[in-house]
Amino acid sequence: MILYLHGFRSSPNSFKARLLAARLAELGRADEWCCPMLPVSPFETVALVESLVAAAGAGHDTTRDTKHDPSGVTVIGSSLGGYFATYLAEKHGWPAVLLNPAVVPQRDLSAYLGEQPLWHGGGSIVVEPHHLDELRALSVTAITRPERYYLLAATGDEVLDYREMLAHYPGARTTLIEGSDHAISEFADYLDDVLAFCDAGHEEPPAPREAA
Repeated sequence: MILYLHGFRSSPNSFKARLLAARLAELGRADEWCCPMLPVSPFETVALVESLVAAAGAGHDTTRDTKHDPSGVTVIGSSLGGYFATYLAEKHGWPAVLLNPAVVPQRDLSAYLGEQPLWHGGGSIVVEPHHLDELRALSVTAITRPERYYLLAATGDEVLDYREMLAHYPGARTTLIEGSDHAISEFADYLDDVLAFCDAGHEEPPAPREAA
């Protein structure tokens, strides 16, 4: 299972999610894709993800060595989704791909309390103070097994500081993208790298590369 967790105010219709879904479909692997609409509550988000994995019969299996094995999970998290992905990776031992991940969202989202419009399809969410407390409760102070992670961080991210990302994931396999933006507008260039990491599972992940 390749589990994609979208960012704050985003949805399964984000362009990175759509690019990944389309590439997997091209490869005949659409059945591996899972990209739920996440609730505003961080605790509910974690519960939803864990229930989806349980329902799919996937989970933590470090003995697997077959590519595309549905018994294994790789989680991909974008922005706030990267924060959740980190918590889940530490809890369950899942490999994780982090796309401009949030590192201290309880700080960053304190300016977004109240009703907030969604980016795709209309509608809104209401961010309440207890959601920030839930985020704080899910904090990972320091990652273990950095080989579990693949970080894509853009120096041109206008929302989050890439330097916080690099400091929070020491030793993780990293592609530092010079310039770009929070959305990683050229994400299509990195699809193969991301899927190669997903396929590697608990084996040796692909070598990083610097992006011009």
